[in-house]
Amino acid sequence: MNLSLKIAFVFFFVFISLPLTAQLKHAVPVPINIQDSTVPKQKHSRIRDVNDELDLIDIVQGAFDKHAKKRVDTGGVKSGKLRISGLPAAGYTLQTGFAGVAIANAAFYTSKHEEENQSNILANLTYSQYKQIIFPIQTNIWTPGNKYNISSEIRFVKYPSLTYGLGGHTSLDDGYTIDYSGFRVHAGILRSVLKDIYAGVGYNIDYFWNIREVDPSSTKATDFQKYGLTETELASGVTLNFLYDNRRNSINPQNGAYINVVYRPNFTFLGSDDNWQSLVVDMRKYFRLPFGSDNVLCFWNYDWLTVAGTPPYLMLPNTGGDAYTNTGRGYIQGRFRGKNMLYAESEYRFNITNNELIGGVVFVNAESFSEEGSGRFEVISPGYGAGLRIKLNKFSRTNVAIDYGFGTGGSRGFFVNLGEVF
Repeated sequence: MNLSLKIAFVFFFVFISLPLTAQLKHAVPVPINIQDSTVPKQKHSRIRDVNDELDLIDIVQGAFDKHAKKRVDTGGVKSGKLRISGLPAAGYTLQTGFAGVAIANAAFYTSKHEEENQSNILANLTYSQYKQIIFPIQTNIWTPGNKYNISSEIRFVKYPSLTYGLGGHTSLDDGYTIDYSGFRVHAGILRSVLKDIYAGVGYNIDYFWNIREVDPSSTKATDFQKYGLTETELASGVTLNFLYDNRRNSINPQNGAYINVVYRPNFTFLGSDDNWQSLVVDMRKYFRLPFGSDNVLCFWNYDWLTVAGTPPYLMLPNTGGDAYTNTGRGYIQGRFRGKNMLYAESEYRFNITNNELIGGVVFVNAESFSEEGSGRFEVISPGYGAGLRIKLNKFSRTNVAIDYGFGTGGSRGFFVNLGEVF
């Protein structure tokens, strides 16, 4: 397969936003400051009222009803109702080739607390030309007053995909297909210990089956074979979690900071194939630049380390192996893999149209993986690119993200998200 793509494109054959509202079972309509939920009122005010913005829901409604009333949110009023955005689409990415995708996002608040974080649920179903099936459901729920944060991810994949070996010295020519099915459940509950600081525990289980190499080299053993190729892989362990998060909208942060630390020891007595331990440190920072605008300069550091033991091959740190498969724009998922991963990215987000329907981003990133044997970080692999943001729902600030990224060795391609990359 030639991964030096000469021609690639993404097209959306239908934009469908679902302006649905569903009353939460225990929720009561409560105040919301939708115009700026991340900065104290006395310190900042948006240049444009959110009611004057334009999104795809407005466009769809206007196309079917020329006399449709303007959609507005009452200033200073939080809603206990779901804000659901949906998008069936077709597109092309490095990971999937041509694919059909159905994506849904729900955002809501659980109380009238002035500084409560926005909860969200994200689900999508993808079927690709490579006969891949990807079905994750991810939740991030904040209880009233941000007292508890409850997060979960349930994911099923049928995933024939490329692997390139271990470390940073591999090339695109080293790629070959592995096929497997996988299922994971990750869940955690954290309690507030100080303002915006949380600590808690969780449980993670990852299971892969029907693992096989489809077209490996016939002249030499692959890195997967050397590392330990088996038909199944199972990892089961508890997690110890620390979180600092003063962003009020995690779908599209305007400012604030986020630090998430997850220590995961896996144990054979819980069903894991082996005892091993990992540590993930995820840090993000957002600045309005210039101040008083909706343009945002943001930074992301993601370090994924093996503390002890030997993780299964499919659970080794890898490009795009984070929960939302967003690290390493410019490279196909799984392009690099190793026992330890260091990653950094910066992105600048800006408006293109005055009504904020269309925005843009430019980004640059770098990743490095430890070499098998020496354990040293010997290669830094940079990526860079630009993209468009199309406002899907102005009240939850949900964007359709379409990026084109470049990596080394001719790697390049499109990357599509519902919501920001980080």
